[in-house]
Amino acid sequence: MSNLNGALDVEAQPYDPKQKALLKPAGEAVVKDEWVRGDPGPFGLLCFGMTTCMLMFVTTEWTTKEFIPTVFCYAMFYGGFGQFVAGVLELIKGNTFGGTAFASYGAFWMGWFLLEYLTITNKALFPGVKSGKTLWCGLWAFLTFGFFIVTLRKNGCLMTIFSTLVITFSLLAGGQWSPDCEQAAGYWGFFCGASAIYAAFAFLYKQELGIVLPGARPVAYI
Repeated sequence: MSNLNGALDVEAQPYDPKQKALLKPAGEAVVKDEWVRGDPGPFGLLCFGMTTCMLMFVTTEWTTKEFIPTVFCYAMFYGGFGQFVAGVLELIKGNTFGGTAFASYGAFWMGWFLLEYLTITNKALFPGVKSGKTLWCGLWAFLTFGFFIVTLRKNGCLMTIFSTLVITFSLLAGGQWSPDCEQAAGYWGFFCGASAIYAAFAFLYKQELGIVLPGARPVAYI
């Protein structure tokens, strides 16, 4: 009985680095001399995915535009600031792709919040310019396509997110002229956001539990 109690009370035993390493969660690497110990990736994906799905509730007309103030709040702090912080942490860790993408879309959400807020509160200063918004969405579609190329050497989850985001931005560009096109963008955008949420948990389960869900395995198409 005493041997059993001693085996369970690990903290009471003398410090053994090898034993401590064995007790780490499945998939967690032993990292030394790094300022950022955890992986900010799942958090950044949740910031992006949750906020995108919230906005698409309105774009798909599943709810009324009175829901927009809720989207504003989360676009500023969760999808915007939170995702930007995730990007900075990724850059510190040395992940250029993750840092660039998270910081870019985090800044996008903060800019979107400010633009929409000013447009609603002072319409005289920000008249609707369809051609400008079309080019704006098209530019983000182009940027996202550049990120998509990189995902061809990442995994299926990221490929799905960025490919559907390219389609979403493209449809939003056309949606400035066609309500049906805008609503279609809402459905594609919701799928994109849901894919990001799935990817966040896929990567989280892989690191913490050692469970590899579909789409989380590395690929190399180029």
